[in-house]
Amino acid sequence: MPKPELEFFDPTSVPHRPVGGVRGLSEQILARDEETGDYTRMLHFEPRTDTSAMGPQSHDFWEEVWIIEGSIHDITLGQTFTAGMYACRPPGMPHGPWRSEDGCTTIEFRRFERRPPAQGERTR
Repeated sequence: MPKPELEFFDPTSVPHRPVGGVRGLSEQILARDEETGDYTRMLHFEPRTDTSAMGPQSHDFWEEVWIIEGSIHDITLGQTFTAGMYACRPPGMPHGPWRSEDGCTTIEFRRFERRPPAQGERTR
């Protein structure tokens, strides 16, 4: 099933869920494709959130991130990224951990890699 068709709505109505057992880190899933696993989420860092306990991250999916407000500091890179900045990460790209002194909100688009079927491979 593809992501749902959604006209403009106020995302504050979407519940926040804690992420990774890190105090001050939460997400709102805005849309999800249950078949592929693709989803769009807002990720929220409360002021002074530190994800060091999660260590550097890498995923088996594409991840695009746009910082809507605030800033995050990549502890590994020693760089701070601010509102309006964008990242596009291929599967396997390490990033983080993060710290946000004043809080941060991002929107993320996560897409799992789909490969074309091999010659002779059966598809659904």
